[in-house]
Amino acid sequence: MLPYQAVRPLLHLLSPEAAHGVAVWALKNGLAGRAHDDDDALLATRVWGLSFPNPVGLAAGFDKDAEVMDAMLAFGFGFVEAGSVTPLPQPGNPMPRLFRLDEDQAVINRFGFNSKGLDHFAEKLQTRARVGIVGANVGKNRDAPDAAADYATGITRVCGLADYLVCNVSSPNTPGLRSLQARAQIEDLINRVLEARLQAAPDKNILPPLLAKVGPDLDEAQCQDIAEVALATRIDGLIVGNTTITRPPLKSRLAAETGGLSGPPLMTLATQCLSTMYRLTGGKLPIIGCGGVSNGADAYAKIRAGASLVQLYSALVFHGPELVTRIKRELAECLRADGFQSVAAAVGAGHGR
Repeated sequence: MLPYQAVRPLLHLLSPEAAHGVAVWALKNGLAGRAHDDDDALLATRVWGLSFPNPVGLAAGFDKDAEVMDAMLAFGFGFVEAGSVTPLPQPGNPMPRLFRLDEDQAVINRFGFNSKGLDHFAEKLQTRARVGIVGANVGKNRDAPDAAADYATGITRVCGLADYLVCNVSSPNTPGLRSLQARAQIEDLINRVLEARLQAAPDKNILPPLLAKVGPDLDEAQCQDIAEVALATRIDGLIVGNTTITRPPLKSRLAAETGGLSGPPLMTLATQCLSTMYRLTGGKLPIIGCGGVSNGADAYAKIRAGASLVQLYSALVFHGPELVTRIKRELAECLRADGFQSVAAAVGAGHGR
């Protein structure tokens, strides 16, 4: 298999969405290779009773329709999150809707939850090889009259098929979606999806962890509301965050495109929001840190800010799947340099623990 840097110029001759389609096709057909190095034992960690070989995961958005979960796990990810999936198939927003900001190593997308729907998604989850930890991320259809009902439908369908479940209430590309992060709305939504999970679980004594994915553009008061609701409802965790609608200084001529920005320009904002959420929850709630991770130092910064696990996606566009092995090696070096004997010991260390 050719190194990614050898094929990247060819892929970047295509539109970003076409290039992604080629990558998924190659993965589905076994043409993308796999990692060969074993994980450093230092990186093994346990969260929600699940044993992760390492804390570096693939964020939702890459594998929207749950078609290449096993292939991505083979690259060395500690876990993979598929989705977001909507109950009914929908095309998403018009093309073009994905933009590479090469000068910034960043990406803007405005997909709008393009999805093949729950039937296809659930079938793929049912037929995958049961190797490695996989999460299922659910969203709502664009014109759904009752958003919480859509999330409950999604959780009901995928409960028992994935190792953990996520409600994405923070994509900026579906009108009104981020309003679900307001206190009353997110409290109602969480309570309804928790009940849906309980009713759908094959074993009522073993419930898959349920998380909410919130955005990085929250202010202190909004973070406070979400933290209080999360603790009161006893949801199992949070993912912080999603893409941002803000625009830090960027070099690319595509910077003004509408949509959510991801990649290194998001790192500081997303990590600050993560740190705030960790502080407001008192470290009582496992958090997955997502947004801007492109090297081991970034992953380590997320962990020190309060993340028990981290996720990435956009960096793969520029560095390819070989990046996963490098991030794990650099993260282990960071942990050892500071004398940590485990990932868990470093979680929240930036808060003076």
